[in-house]
Amino acid sequence: MKIKNKFNNLKENITKKIKHIKQEHTISKYIKNNILFLTFVITSVINATILRFFCMRMLENYLSIKPIIADLIVAVLIGSFGYFFKPKNRFTYYIIANIFLTAICMINSVYYTFYTSFASVSMLSLTQYIGDVGDAVVENVIQLKDLVYILSPIILTIVHLKLKKKNYYKKVEIKSIRKKRGFRTLAASGVLTLLFIVTMTPLDVSRFAKQWNKEYIVMRFGIYVYQANDVITSIKPKINSMFGYDKANKEFKDYFANVEEPKTNKYTNIFAGKNVIVIHAESMQTNVMDLEFNGQQVTPNLNKLAQEGMFFSNFYSQVSVGTSSDSELTYNTSLMPTKSGTAFVSYSDREFNSTPKLLKEKGYYTFSMHANNADFWNRRVMHKNLGYDRFYSKQDYKVTKETTIGLGLSDKEFFAQSIPKIQSINQKYSNWYGLLIMLTNHTPFSDTEKYGDFPVDIKETITKEDGTTEQVTYPYMEGTKLGNYFKSYHYADAALGEFIENLDAAGLLENTVLVIYGDHDARLPKKEYNRLYNYDKNTDDTLSKDDPNYKEYDSYQYELGRKVPLIIWTKDMQGTKLNQEITNVMGMYDVMPTLGNMFGFYNKYQLGHDIFSIKEDNIVVFPNGNWVTNKVYYNSQKEAYLSLTNEPISEEEIRKNNEYTNKLLDVSNNIIVFNLLDDKKE
Repeated sequence: MKIKNKFNNLKENITKKIKHIKQEHTISKYIKNNILFLTFVITSVINATILRFFCMRMLENYLSIKPIIADLIVAVLIGSFGYFFKPKNRFTYYIIANIFLTAICMINSVYYTFYTSFASVSMLSLTQYIGDVGDAVVENVIQLKDLVYILSPIILTIVHLKLKKKNYYKKVEIKSIRKKRGFRTLAASGVLTLLFIVTMTPLDVSRFAKQWNKEYIVMRFGIYVYQANDVITSIKPKINSMFGYDKANKEFKDYFANVEEPKTNKYTNIFAGKNVIVIHAESMQTNVMDLEFNGQQVTPNLNKLAQEGMFFSNFYSQVSVGTSSDSELTYNTSLMPTKSGTAFVSYSDREFNSTPKLLKEKGYYTFSMHANNADFWNRRVMHKNLGYDRFYSKQDYKVTKETTIGLGLSDKEFFAQSIPKIQSINQKYSNWYGLLIMLTNHTPFSDTEKYGDFPVDIKETITKEDGTTEQVTYPYMEGTKLGNYFKSYHYADAALGEFIENLDAAGLLENTVLVIYGDHDARLPKKEYNRLYNYDKNTDDTLSKDDPNYKEYDSYQYELGRKVPLIIWTKDMQGTKLNQEITNVMGMYDVMPTLGNMFGFYNKYQLGHDIFSIKEDNIVVFPNGNWVTNKVYYNSQKEAYLSLTNEPISEEEIRKNNEYTNKLLDVSNNIIVFNLLDDKKE
């Protein structure tokens, strides 16, 4: 009996070893016969993973396996078709496919650096503007990390050459075997897809369908699935405009049926009949207004206006990929940027209720001024559609090499040449409304020699042992992108100060309200601020994270630090009830309702609110699904929030605000895509 048991155990062990040997042989044989396919799949997945790690530096992203599986599914699916080619032609297919996937990673890597978002095919129409901002792209966007992805096609080519040297492609492959491998690989990708679908949550499905929260989609579905879904989403509006109108129109009417007309308050009609000059302040951030170097403020003029006027210190821009054009859209219409493309380019033929149109109904002459190419961001068409009677563009200004800074005519020269034009308008019309768009403080902030003398170093006077003194200079922010931004900002601030002085000298401030808004932040990465807040002058470097004086500047602080200034100012406002700081959170879509109450016009289809009516109950929605209130900042990508008052936030409040955010974004997008404000369609 014992001998029999020993024999059976020995037999079982031998069987296991034989199976293991066969298994090892099968695996090694599979690898040997599919080297090119496996190289294509592995390098493609690695590229996609590197992209996510470079762009979204958060623990949740690093630990997530789902996007890797999604990228693997796409790579296996594309790779499976390679088996239907003869061995000698297979490399050609794989290298073309690999270069295509590599391009997706590279483009999104560059795009994310500048826009903190992922690329969309709907933005292809904007490539016509690259020439105008080419320096900005080269200097501020393209980085060494964006070239890492090229290793993928290089590795694939090296593997191909080695296989070719070993006569790998001369082996005879029966057509039926090639097809069998191809269909089996396709089936494998199908099984993986089914398993992936099973793991999807209702939130995953909802956000995947809507596509507006791009970071979330890439974190859950990988870059390749995101890009494929983006193509479908970009085409969808064209199809929906034919088939989805009724549903969108019903949701639109239901939304505004529950919106109450604004109530009057102590600011109602306070500026009725006054002229208006609006300054679209390029890349001006609020947090810079608090900075000074060696006792010299970065923004002395802006600070003075804030102290004398009505200063909204908790004000946010709500731009998407359309940056400046998005801020113009939201400022003028109280609508949000579209989910795909930009309204200024993709939907410039739509009907909009805008501030210029509503003021024209009250007898105002309206105009806009920007000393740049009139077709940049399609302003030539869109400004007319928004209701501006006249658009003064580059062709209306004298631009020389000497008067050019950065992308075009310097702000000081732009303002100087604009005053005679405004004087002429003032002589012809009793009431007028004008928008002036600044340009100098635009990335890449590299014309430092033209900004004037504004050192961003640290100067100290030290006393030596012998009693004599010596001035010591520490570089601090000199030579950094952020330091150059401060120099550019200081120049733009000086130009603004000169403009107001010259307006006053020309008598144009007597019956005029000045509105200044920052269009968006400087689009500089978070890491640029580490030196600003953690500079060690003794080492000319940043403090270690272990240092007790180290100041953590995390993603929440970075997002909240992107606030932009909003100032309403008149010559005689100082010391009146209007001279105040408003700290309630406010967004760009709240400007139109707030000004509308002050000037006596009303847009029935505005998404924002008069800040003086809603006050502390306001919520600012961002195009990516994030939102902020006085109490909390919510990040939809992380599905996490930061309390701004150290008070507990209920799950019900988060849920309610998320529902509000989703509905508002959907309604706003539908208004533009389906042209729901066009009365002729009724």
